[in-house]
Amino acid sequence: MARIDRYILSQFLTLFGFFALVLVSVYWINRAVSLFEQLISDGQTAMVVLEFTALTLPLVISVVLPIAAFAASAYGTNRLSSESELVAMQASGLSPARLARPVLVFGLIVAMMSAALVHGLVPAARARMADRQTELAENVTAQFLRPGSFQFPADGLTLYIRAIASDGRLLDLFFEDARDPDNQKTYSASEALLVRSDTGPKLVMMQGSLQMLERDNGEQRLSLSRFSDLTYDLGAILGPAKQRKRDMRSYSTTALLWPDDALLEATGTTRDKARSEAFERLAKPLLAPVAAMLGFAMLLLGSYSRFGIWKQLVWSTLALILVQFLDTAAANVVAQDSARWPVVYLPATIGALICIFALWQASRPRRLKPAPAPSAGNGTEGLAS
Repeated sequence: MARIDRYILSQFLTLFGFFALVLVSVYWINRAVSLFEQLISDGQTAMVVLEFTALTLPLVISVVLPIAAFAASAYGTNRLSSESELVAMQASGLSPARLARPVLVFGLIVAMMSAALVHGLVPAARARMADRQTELAENVTAQFLRPGSFQFPADGLTLYIRAIASDGRLLDLFFEDARDPDNQKTYSASEALLVRSDTGPKLVMMQGSLQMLERDNGEQRLSLSRFSDLTYDLGAILGPAKQRKRDMRSYSTTALLWPDDALLEATGTTRDKARSEAFERLAKPLLAPVAAMLGFAMLLLGSYSRFGIWKQLVWSTLALILVQFLDTAAANVVAQDSARWPVVYLPATIGALICIFALWQASRPRRLKPAPAPSAGNGTEGLAS
């Protein structure tokens, strides 16, 4: 690689690191705040919140990379132009296409980063998050077993616990099941335990009583039974953990391209949706070099102006917005029918064509406007003087 290429590449990589750090911080903090409020309201600890926010970081980085590449390319090109370095390079005989070579290398480096994220780190982080969400969903104590207050885990259910012992025992429990108005049940126990099972959590009550209120044809019957131990299936109310659908995006790209019956059953999705997710992953890294080239090629258009190149910046931003819009539309089309998978490559193709047209337009020789000829009167006056 020539020295000029290494110089431009080093400039863009340095700016890319700065913009990526700023944009990732903004996006990540925004997602972390909403996630923090949700987890803290569910009674989770600070370590759980920190773990979940860290697991969202790969996804945030994958979203930010193309935008950071565009910002670094546009800002770097603007600085090269304002400091007359770009003019000197062109005056030495380097064409716009030749100057775009290190920019393309820069875009390919960002594309490899994006591919490593969307095919490796992001699915792994989603898989880990899905496992942790399943564990938290099974931890009923963290969700609604809070001592000293009435809780309503489902419609028609009321739960009160005086205290929770250090060994996990629930002390002085009151539980009312009024889902059926004609058959209301009220449980009370001095102690209770939560036991996990394959069908979900079970509530084992000890040393308590069961009060049943039955209504039949306007008549009411109240019965009271005492028990030494009684088991209540909470999994039938809350839904067993094994029935929770797994996130399709937590699987590898290879598994989504050729989904088997086990994957479809675990995720509750269809083959078209699984393949559309895989095709979207394959096309996503291509947006990085397109974004980098848009930030460079569009700024080469037009002639020199003392007011700067703000017009070119506006056009390059609009071109990037167009590519992003087409990417979202293509993902929606493929999600409806995976047979249309070539559509996902259309945004990157259109962006590449825009870059090629901009470079071709920038390499065309510009014709200078001829200076106005002096009038006859002005020439006569000059000779007379």
